[in-house]
Amino acid sequence: MVKFIHAADIHLDSPLRGLERYEGAPDLARSATRQALEKLVQLALEQAVDFVLLVGDLYDGDWRDYNTGLFFRRQMTRLQEAGIPVFMVRGNHDAASQIALRLSLPDNVREFSHEQPETVILENLGVALHGQGYAQRAVTENLARSYPPPVSGFVNIGLLHTALEGREGHEPYAPCTVDELVNKGYDYWALGHVHQREIVQKEPWIVYPGVIQGRHVREAGRKGCTLVALDHGRVVSVEHRDVDVLRWCRCQIDCAPAASLEGLLDLVRAEVRRELERAPGRPLALRFQLVGKTALDPVLRRGPDRVEAEIRAAVQEQLGDLGWVEKVQLQTSSPRKQAVQEHLPAGFLQSFFDALEHDPELVEAVQECFQELKAKVPGELFTEYTELNLEDPGAFRGLLREAQSLAELALSLKEEPDYED
Repeated sequence: MVKFIHAADIHLDSPLRGLERYEGAPDLARSATRQALEKLVQLALEQAVDFVLLVGDLYDGDWRDYNTGLFFRRQMTRLQEAGIPVFMVRGNHDAASQIALRLSLPDNVREFSHEQPETVILENLGVALHGQGYAQRAVTENLARSYPPPVSGFVNIGLLHTALEGREGHEPYAPCTVDELVNKGYDYWALGHVHQREIVQKEPWIVYPGVIQGRHVREAGRKGCTLVALDHGRVVSVEHRDVDVLRWCRCQIDCAPAASLEGLLDLVRAEVRRELERAPGRPLALRFQLVGKTALDPVLRRGPDRVEAEIRAAVQEQLGDLGWVEKVQLQTSSPRKQAVQEHLPAGFLQSFFDALEHDPELVEAVQECFQELKAKVPGELFTEYTELNLEDPGAFRGLLREAQSLAELALSLKEEPDYED
């Protein structure tokens, strides 16, 4: 039995985004990627793996100083002392041209060339490794096309940092097709670049392990590496293993059942308990999306700061120092009231927004304005705040509902009940 760990996209010393602006944000926000790498190394030692593969973006760009490299070197020394070799390729964030500082690595670490594909034969294990790193950040050519044929009589593993045919939210670097990888004749493709774990195919195995530590709310859920076992020349198991030290959670709360603010907070508490069960022992960073048609909508919109503070208090009650609220998004709407005459303000608004949602000319006009705006501001803004990406029809409808709720609230002529217990 031969075992190895496949990891990628460690982004060492990349800070967690979204917590640093809040009072009481954890120190973990600055050290999480280091602690996750320590857990990965500990897993390799506990499992007594035969080797470790690191498939690109070990670093998040050039080091600010040598401390980043020294930390990585210390972790590799732990593996060296246990006789575990490490094989790595560079990706777009740690391409040869991106890292100006240089530091020698322990003898157990072997980096594949960034000039052409290389093959490393592990004779005693019956394994042949093939890989090529990035010379510069933007690699647009198909690297896989030049990878060598499989070595007969060995388990062949390819290391490749690639977007394949393209993955949403990721630059289309080192593009290639799944068929190309299949036809290469390898037994396992160890991929990197895509931050969400994905088993692309099982015959042969084509695997993205995802990041080892989520760094913002778009990287929510379990994060870690892949533990692979080989037996008699074939892959016999491929298992995800968690190594993240803080878990990001997107919590959608349907507010329709809540008859009061306290009822809404009960829903929040229940969701927090569920998330804690999914991530035992880990701090949680939570984003709450309040959705649904609810009579509470006017109350929530009149005092969004208070609602957010109450939710933060409820999370603190459940988790203490193990929980932080990254953001509360208010996406509720009022239940549709009985039809009102169109010449009245409320009736006009109702008809107006009903028409807007199905107006192709409006959609086209909004798209044109959005493209002009997008050309003037950093593109990362629309990646981080997906609700602003008006190329997404769902985001457009969400903003329309938000506008309608705010307009109806402003038009309200009488005091709404407080819905307090």
